[in-house]
Amino acid sequence: MKIHFQQALRALILLAFCGLIFQLHYTGDITKYINPKYVRLSQSASILFLFLFFIQITRIWTSKREEVDHEHHHGQDCCHHDDHSCSHHHDHGDTPFTGKKLLSYSIILFPLLTGFFLPAKTLDASIAEKKGGLAILGNQKQEVNTSAGSDENADESDFDLEDYSFEEELEEVEEPEHDLSVNEEVQEISNEEFEQLKKDLYSAPAIKMDDKVFSLYYEEISKDIDKFVGREIEFQGFIYKEQGLASNQLVISRFLITHCVADASMIGFLSEMEEAPELYDNMWVKVSGVIDKAAYNGTELPLIKIKEWKEIEEPFIPYLYPLTIRIL
Repeated sequence: MKIHFQQALRALILLAFCGLIFQLHYTGDITKYINPKYVRLSQSASILFLFLFFIQITRIWTSKREEVDHEHHHGQDCCHHDDHSCSHHHDHGDTPFTGKKLLSYSIILFPLLTGFFLPAKTLDASIAEKKGGLAILGNQKQEVNTSAGSDENADESDFDLEDYSFEEELEEVEEPEHDLSVNEEVQEISNEEFEQLKKDLYSAPAIKMDDKVFSLYYEEISKDIDKFVGREIEFQGFIYKEQGLASNQLVISRFLITHCVADASMIGFLSEMEEAPELYDNMWVKVSGVIDKAAYNGTELPLIKIKEWKEIEEPFIPYLYPLTIRIL
Protein backbone atom coordinates (compact mmCIF):
# COMPACT_ATOMS: atom_id res chain seq x y z
CA MET A 1 0.00 0.00 0.00
CA LYS A 2 1.42 3.35 -1.05
CA ILE A 3 0.37 6.74 0.36
CA HIS A 4 0.33 9.73 -2.01
CA PHE A 5 0.99 12.77 0.18
CA GLN A 6 0.08 15.31 -2.51
CA GLN A 7 -3.30 13.64 -2.97
CA ALA A 8 -3.75 13.73 0.83
CA LEU A 9 -2.91 17.45 0.81
CA ARG A 10 -5.53 18.07 -1.87
CA ALA A 11 -8.12 16.20 0.18
CA LEU A 12 -7.20 18.26 3.24
CA ILE A 13 -7.61 21.50 1.24
CA LEU A 14 -11.08 20.47 0.07
CA LEU A 15 -12.09 19.63 3.64
CA ALA A 16 -10.67 22.95 4.86
CA PHE A 17 -12.74 24.93 2.35
CA CYS A 18 -15.82 23.01 3.46
CA GLY A 19 -15.01 23.77 7.10
CA LEU A 20 -14.33 27.46 6.44
CA ILE A 21 -17.69 28.01 4.75
CA PHE A 22 -19.45 26.06 7.50
CA GLN A 23 -17.74 28.20 10.15
CA LEU A 24 -18.79 31.43 8.43
CA HIS A 25 -22.40 30.24 8.41
CA TYR A 26 -22.25 29.02 12.01
CA THR A 27 -20.91 32.34 13.33
CA GLY A 28 -23.06 34.48 11.02
CA ASP A 29 -19.99 36.16 9.54
CA ILE A 30 -21.04 35.02 6.08
CA THR A 31 -23.31 38.10 5.89
CA LYS A 32 -20.20 40.28 6.18
CA TYR A 33 -19.01 38.91 2.86
CA ILE A 34 -22.09 38.28 0.72
CA ASN A 35 -25.70 39.34 0.35
CA PRO A 36 -27.88 36.98 2.45
CA LYS A 37 -29.87 35.99 -0.62
CA TYR A 38 -26.81 34.01 -1.73
CA VAL A 39 -26.54 32.10 1.56
CA ARG A 40 -28.13 28.93 0.13
CA LEU A 41 -25.72 29.04 -2.82
CA SER A 42 -22.83 29.31 -0.37
CA GLN A 43 -24.18 26.35 1.60
CA SER A 44 -24.35 24.35 -1.63
CA ALA A 45 -20.68 25.14 -2.27
CA SER A 46 -19.80 23.76 1.17
CA ILE A 47 -21.65 20.52 0.42
CA LEU A 48 -19.91 20.28 -2.97
CA PHE A 49 -16.47 20.65 -1.34
CA LEU A 50 -17.38 17.88 1.10
CA PHE A 51 -18.49 15.63 -1.77
CA LEU A 52 -15.22 16.26 -3.63
CA PHE A 53 -13.32 15.54 -0.42
CA PHE A 54 -14.79 12.04 -0.19
CA ILE A 55 -13.91 11.39 -3.83
CA GLN A 56 -10.38 12.66 -3.26
CA ILE A 57 -9.88 10.29 -0.31
CA THR A 58 -10.01 7.32 -2.69
CA ARG A 59 -6.88 8.64 -4.43
CA ILE A 60 -4.69 8.83 -1.35
CA TRP A 61 -3.83 5.11 -1.16
CA THR A 62 -2.98 2.70 -3.96
CA SER A 63 -2.11 -1.01 -3.77
CA LYS A 64 0.97 -2.54 -5.38
CA ARG A 65 -1.14 -4.15 -8.07
CA GLU A 66 -2.64 -0.78 -8.95
CA GLU A 67 0.89 0.64 -9.13
CA VAL A 68 1.91 -2.05 -11.61
CA ASP A 69 -1.16 -1.51 -13.77
CA HIS A 70 -0.57 2.25 -13.63
CA GLU A 71 3.04 1.89 -14.77
CA HIS A 72 2.00 -0.48 -17.57
CA HIS A 73 -0.58 2.06 -18.69
CA HIS A 74 2.11 4.74 -18.74
CA GLY A 75 4.32 2.51 -20.82
CA GLN A 76 1.62 2.03 -23.44
CA ASP A 77 1.01 5.77 -23.58
CA CYS A 78 4.71 6.38 -24.13
CA CYS A 79 4.53 4.40 -27.37
CA HIS A 80 2.23 7.04 -28.80
CA HIS A 81 4.38 10.02 -27.78
CA ASP A 82 7.11 11.63 -29.79
CA ASP A 83 10.35 9.64 -29.71
CA HIS A 84 12.16 12.46 -27.99
CA SER A 85 9.82 12.54 -24.96
CA CYS A 86 7.94 9.99 -22.95
CA SER A 87 6.55 12.41 -20.32
CA HIS A 88 2.90 13.13 -19.56
CA HIS A 89 1.37 16.59 -19.60
CA HIS A 90 -0.96 15.95 -16.67
CA ASP A 91 -0.27 15.37 -12.98
CA HIS A 92 -1.22 12.11 -11.26
CA GLY A 93 -0.26 13.51 -7.86
CA ASP A 94 2.97 11.55 -7.57
CA THR A 95 5.34 13.83 -9.48
CA PRO A 96 8.11 15.70 -7.59
CA PHE A 97 7.10 18.76 -5.56
CA THR A 98 8.42 21.70 -7.60
CA GLY A 99 8.52 25.45 -7.08
CA LYS A 100 5.63 25.84 -9.54
CA LYS A 101 3.52 23.47 -7.43
CA LEU A 102 4.48 25.33 -4.27
CA LEU A 103 3.25 28.59 -5.80
CA SER A 104 -0.02 26.96 -6.88
CA TYR A 105 -0.68 25.51 -3.44
CA SER A 106 0.24 28.83 -1.78
CA ILE A 107 -2.37 30.68 -3.85
CA ILE A 108 -5.01 28.13 -2.85
CA LEU A 109 -4.01 28.10 0.83
CA PHE A 110 -3.93 31.90 1.20
CA PRO A 111 -7.76 32.41 1.45
CA LEU A 112 -7.95 29.48 3.87
CA LEU A 113 -5.32 30.95 6.21
CA THR A 114 -6.83 34.44 6.13
CA GLY A 115 -10.34 33.05 6.54
CA PHE A 116 -9.49 30.97 9.61
CA PHE A 117 -7.01 33.23 11.36
CA LEU A 118 -8.01 36.80 10.45
CA PRO A 119 -11.34 38.22 11.71
CA ALA A 120 -13.83 39.60 9.21
CA LYS A 121 -13.01 43.31 8.84
CA THR A 122 -15.94 45.68 8.50
CA LEU A 123 -15.80 48.32 5.78
CA ASP A 124 -15.33 51.68 7.46
CA ALA A 125 -14.58 55.39 6.96
CA SER A 126 -11.19 54.69 5.39
CA ILE A 127 -12.89 52.66 2.65
CA ALA A 128 -15.55 55.37 2.23
CA GLU A 129 -12.79 57.89 1.59
CA LYS A 130 -11.13 55.65 -0.99
CA LYS A 131 -14.44 55.17 -2.77
CA GLY A 132 -14.92 58.93 -3.12
CA GLY A 133 -16.94 59.93 -0.06
CA LEU A 134 -19.37 62.79 -0.69
CA ALA A 135 -18.51 62.84 -4.38
CA ILE A 136 -20.02 59.34 -4.63
CA LEU A 137 -23.20 60.52 -2.90
CA GLY A 138 -23.44 63.38 -5.38
CA ASN A 139 -23.04 61.01 -8.33
CA GLN A 140 -25.72 58.72 -6.88
CA LYS A 141 -28.09 61.69 -6.68
CA GLN A 142 -27.50 62.52 -10.35
CA GLU A 143 -28.00 58.89 -11.40
CA VAL A 144 -31.26 58.65 -9.49
CA ASN A 145 -32.62 61.82 -11.11
CA THR A 146 -31.57 60.60 -14.55
CA SER A 147 -32.83 57.02 -14.36
CA ALA A 148 -36.08 57.44 -12.43
CA GLY A 149 -38.84 60.03 -12.40
CA SER A 150 -40.57 61.08 -9.22
CA ASP A 151 -43.62 59.07 -8.10
CA GLU A 152 -46.55 61.40 -8.57
CA ASN A 153 -49.07 58.86 -7.28
CA ALA A 154 -47.51 58.52 -3.84
CA ASP A 155 -49.80 59.55 -1.02
CA GLU A 156 -48.64 62.48 1.07
CA SER A 157 -50.48 62.98 4.35
CA ASP A 158 -50.38 66.15 6.43
CA PHE A 159 -48.81 65.88 9.84
CA ASP A 160 -47.73 68.22 12.62
CA LEU A 161 -44.09 67.88 13.63
CA GLU A 162 -44.76 69.66 16.92
CA ASP A 163 -47.10 66.87 18.01
CA TYR A 164 -44.42 64.21 17.51
CA SER A 165 -41.86 63.66 20.26
CA PHE A 166 -38.87 62.18 18.49
CA GLU A 167 -36.74 62.18 21.62
CA GLU A 168 -39.05 59.61 23.22
CA GLU A 169 -38.93 57.45 20.09
CA LEU A 170 -35.14 57.50 20.08
CA GLU A 171 -35.02 56.18 23.64
CA GLU A 172 -37.70 53.53 23.22
CA VAL A 173 -36.39 51.73 20.16
CA GLU A 174 -34.26 48.74 21.14
CA GLU A 175 -31.50 47.51 18.89
CA PRO A 176 -32.08 43.88 17.79
CA GLU A 177 -29.73 41.24 19.13
CA HIS A 178 -27.75 39.10 16.74
CA ASP A 179 -30.81 37.95 14.82
CA LEU A 180 -29.19 36.32 11.83
CA SER A 181 -32.53 35.39 10.30
CA VAL A 182 -33.76 38.98 9.94
CA ASN A 183 -31.67 39.96 6.94
CA GLU A 184 -32.39 36.67 5.18
CA GLU A 185 -36.17 36.99 5.56
CA VAL A 186 -36.94 40.66 5.04
CA GLN A 187 -35.00 41.24 1.83
CA GLU A 188 -37.55 39.51 -0.41
CA ILE A 189 -40.99 41.12 -0.58
CA SER A 190 -43.94 41.20 -2.94
CA ASN A 191 -44.57 44.12 -5.27
CA GLU A 192 -47.60 45.10 -3.16
CA GLU A 193 -45.43 45.23 -0.03
CA PHE A 194 -42.86 47.28 -1.91
CA GLU A 195 -45.42 49.86 -2.97
CA GLN A 196 -46.83 49.97 0.56
CA LEU A 197 -43.39 50.75 1.96
CA LYS A 198 -43.11 53.68 -0.42
CA LYS A 199 -46.54 54.96 0.62
CA ASP A 200 -45.54 54.65 4.29
CA LEU A 201 -42.55 56.86 3.57
CA TYR A 202 -44.81 59.71 2.49
CA SER A 203 -47.57 59.22 5.06
CA ALA A 204 -45.72 58.43 8.29
CA PRO A 205 -45.37 61.28 10.84
CA ALA A 206 -41.62 60.60 10.93
CA ILE A 207 -39.28 58.59 8.71
CA LYS A 208 -37.69 55.59 10.43
CA MET A 209 -34.76 54.32 8.38
CA ASP A 210 -34.37 50.78 9.67
CA ASP A 211 -32.12 48.35 7.82
CA LYS A 212 -34.97 46.88 5.80
CA VAL A 213 -36.06 50.12 4.15
CA PHE A 214 -32.89 52.21 4.38
CA SER A 215 -31.77 51.89 0.75
CA LEU A 216 -35.32 52.32 -0.60
CA TYR A 217 -36.07 55.41 1.49
CA TYR A 218 -32.63 56.85 0.79
CA GLU A 219 -33.25 56.60 -2.95
CA GLU A 220 -36.70 58.15 -2.68
CA ILE A 221 -35.47 61.05 -0.54
CA SER A 222 -32.53 61.71 -2.87
CA LYS A 223 -34.83 61.58 -5.88
CA ASP A 224 -36.87 64.61 -4.82
CA ILE A 225 -35.51 66.29 -1.70
CA ASP A 226 -38.06 69.11 -1.76
CA LYS A 227 -40.86 66.68 -0.93
CA PHE A 228 -39.13 65.76 2.32
CA VAL A 229 -37.71 69.05 3.54
CA GLY A 230 -38.93 69.67 7.09
CA ARG A 231 -39.67 65.99 7.77
CA GLU A 232 -38.39 64.27 10.91
CA ILE A 233 -36.04 61.35 10.29
CA GLU A 234 -34.33 58.67 12.39
CA PHE A 235 -31.46 56.43 11.28
CA GLN A 236 -28.13 55.00 12.37
CA GLY A 237 -24.71 54.68 10.81
CA PHE A 238 -21.01 55.29 11.25
CA ILE A 239 -19.34 58.70 11.25
CA TYR A 240 -17.29 59.73 8.26
CA LYS A 241 -15.54 63.10 8.19
CA GLU A 242 -14.30 64.49 4.92
CA GLN A 243 -11.83 67.28 4.31
CA GLY A 244 -13.54 70.48 3.21
CA LEU A 245 -16.63 70.08 5.38
CA ALA A 246 -17.52 72.74 7.94
CA SER A 247 -16.56 72.03 11.55
CA ASN A 248 -20.19 71.26 12.42
CA GLN A 249 -20.69 68.89 9.46
CA LEU A 250 -20.08 65.18 9.00
CA VAL A 251 -21.51 62.26 7.04
CA ILE A 252 -23.46 59.45 8.71
CA SER A 253 -22.96 56.51 6.40
CA ARG A 254 -23.75 52.88 5.65
CA PHE A 255 -22.42 50.42 3.11
CA LEU A 256 -24.89 48.82 0.70
CA ILE A 257 -23.96 45.37 -0.60
CA THR A 258 -25.68 44.17 -3.77
CA HIS A 259 -23.84 40.87 -4.23
CA CYS A 260 -20.68 40.84 -2.09
CA VAL A 261 -18.32 43.25 -0.31
CA ALA A 262 -16.43 43.78 -3.59
CA ASP A 263 -19.37 45.81 -4.96
CA ALA A 264 -20.15 47.66 -1.71
CA SER A 265 -21.24 51.27 -2.20
CA MET A 266 -21.52 54.00 0.41
CA ILE A 267 -24.86 55.68 1.06
CA GLY A 268 -25.57 58.20 3.78
CA PHE A 269 -26.54 61.72 4.72
CA LEU A 270 -24.56 64.89 5.09
CA SER A 271 -25.45 66.07 8.60
CA GLU A 272 -25.01 69.11 10.81
CA MET A 273 -24.71 69.07 14.58
CA GLU A 274 -23.07 71.23 17.24
CA GLU A 275 -21.17 68.28 18.70
CA ALA A 276 -19.64 67.28 15.35
CA PRO A 277 -16.06 68.27 16.36
CA GLU A 278 -16.27 65.85 19.31
CA LEU A 279 -17.23 62.85 17.17
CA TYR A 280 -14.73 60.71 15.28
CA ASP A 281 -14.53 58.47 12.23
CA ASN A 282 -16.14 55.00 12.53
CA MET A 283 -18.10 55.96 15.66
CA TRP A 284 -21.58 54.42 15.36
CA VAL A 285 -24.46 56.73 16.26
CA LYS A 286 -28.23 56.72 16.21
CA VAL A 287 -29.63 60.13 15.35
CA SER A 288 -32.87 62.01 14.85
CA GLY A 289 -33.25 65.28 13.05
CA VAL A 290 -34.96 67.30 10.36
CA ILE A 291 -34.38 66.99 6.62
CA ASP A 292 -33.05 70.03 4.79
CA LYS A 293 -30.96 70.32 1.63
CA ALA A 294 -27.49 71.56 0.77
CA ALA A 295 -25.29 71.88 -2.31
CA TYR A 296 -22.05 69.97 -2.83
CA ASN A 297 -20.03 70.51 -6.02
CA GLY A 298 -23.12 71.86 -7.72
CA THR A 299 -25.33 68.93 -6.72
CA GLU A 300 -28.18 69.19 -4.21
CA LEU A 301 -27.95 66.67 -1.39
CA PRO A 302 -30.20 65.92 1.58
CA LEU A 303 -28.89 67.60 4.72
CA ILE A 304 -29.92 66.33 8.14
CA LYS A 305 -29.96 68.86 10.96
CA ILE A 306 -29.39 66.63 13.98
CA LYS A 307 -31.55 67.29 17.04
CA GLU A 308 -30.82 64.20 19.15
CA TRP A 309 -28.08 61.60 18.98
CA LYS A 310 -26.53 58.80 20.99
CA GLU A 311 -23.56 56.53 20.53
CA ILE A 312 -24.32 52.85 19.85
CA GLU A 313 -22.31 49.70 19.33
CA GLU A 314 -21.56 48.60 15.81
CA PRO A 315 -24.36 46.22 14.72
CA PHE A 316 -23.43 42.56 14.36
CA ILE A 317 -24.52 42.89 10.71
CA PRO A 318 -23.37 46.42 9.77
CA TYR A 319 -24.26 46.31 6.09
CA LEU A 320 -27.43 47.05 4.17
CA TYR A 321 -28.84 44.91 1.39
CA PRO A 322 -31.23 45.93 -1.41
CA LEU A 323 -34.79 44.71 -1.27
CA THR A 324 -35.67 41.96 -3.71
CA ILE A 325 -39.16 41.94 -5.21
CA ARG A 326 -40.70 38.50 -5.72
CA ILE A 327 -41.88 37.98 -9.29
CA LEU A 328 -44.28 35.12 -8.42
